[in-house]
Amino acid sequence: MKAGSLWTRDFIFLTIANLLMAIAFYFMTPTMALFMTDRFEADERQIGLVMFSFTIAAILMRPLAGYLLDSFKRYRIYVISYLLFTALFVLYPPLLSFALLLLLRFAHGLSWGALNTAGYTLAVDMIPEKRRGEGLGFFGIYMNAAMAIGPVLALFVVQQSSYDALFYVAAGFCVAGFVLICMLKPPSFLKTSRQKFKLSALFERKALPVSINIMFVQIPYGGIISFMALYGREIGLTNSGSFFLLLAVGLASARALSGCFFDRFGPRNVSFTGIILLLISLLLLALKPGLVSFHAAAIGLGLGFGSVAPVFQAIANNGCSPERRGAANSTYLMFFDTGVGLGMLLFGVLIRNLGYTTAFYASVIAELTALIFFIYITLPQYKKHEGGKF
Repeated sequence: MKAGSLWTRDFIFLTIANLLMAIAFYFMTPTMALFMTDRFEADERQIGLVMFSFTIAAILMRPLAGYLLDSFKRYRIYVISYLLFTALFVLYPPLLSFALLLLLRFAHGLSWGALNTAGYTLAVDMIPEKRRGEGLGFFGIYMNAAMAIGPVLALFVVQQSSYDALFYVAAGFCVAGFVLICMLKPPSFLKTSRQKFKLSALFERKALPVSINIMFVQIPYGGIISFMALYGREIGLTNSGSFFLLLAVGLASARALSGCFFDRFGPRNVSFTGIILLLISLLLLALKPGLVSFHAAAIGLGLGFGSVAPVFQAIANNGCSPERRGAANSTYLMFFDTGVGLGMLLFGVLIRNLGYTTAFYASVIAELTALIFFIYITLPQYKKHEGGKF
């Protein structure tokens, strides 16, 4: 790999493969609540439980995935987890009960936790250190592009065909991505070494402050991706695909720029601006928005989440050695998923008992907590360990 080069063949192939996988992942976010309602007559509590089962499985898998990535060949772990994630899609059509759906979502969450951790760790291995914020920003765009494509395409497939077709099409996207994975030549300069299995090997202590911080940031995100389709129905928007499209546009735009700003100027201004945008957008949603403000909130949320995520992940990776990147990424992503899962549960309970407005106000409190934590804990820790721009 040429020194300082970001857009190598392997980095491009890895990004496209993860894009195809993420399209399949985002097939499920707007349609899973509808699928459970239409096929199993599930209520909000049950929907939140199934959504959370996926997330808690990913959370439990993250530390083990980090240990495996630091102890064995990372490419091999990535290939195995990709295959498992793909295969599980074909098990949805024959499901006959809500209990089996709950188990399948848990299994799918385990495969996602390993796959996502492995993908980000391989990406960090391929990105030059001085361009890490920029590289992670662009690499993360695949999730945002998938958020734009996946929900719209998923809702179209369901409307034109069936839920069964939805799952088979999702598996097809993953198969296409796997073809690219087979063409990768993973970095050979990095040597992993077998580590003794112990608790300290599963987590990276230096990544904990920023990881806890991202957990608070992501709580509203979990509720939004799980219940926005139903919220759209409540306020008279039968197709909420436009919300997800604008959310994805905001995410991709912010990711493309925030990583570069982090590399040049440090995390303070980028992160602060992103969290403020989240606060404003959540308040818009809490006030029973009309069509214009509903879509304005989508853009603001996209810009906010897209600004914070790559900056925080770069902070988590900058503080650790190369042989601990698996643990650093698993620690960060575990807390990331915890925030998403808490948001799913919180929204499910609050919507059922107190309504959407209360759920969005609770999200505002979560973002205020994230902002305070960033100013008084994350930034001082970053300054202490990095001694650089902040």
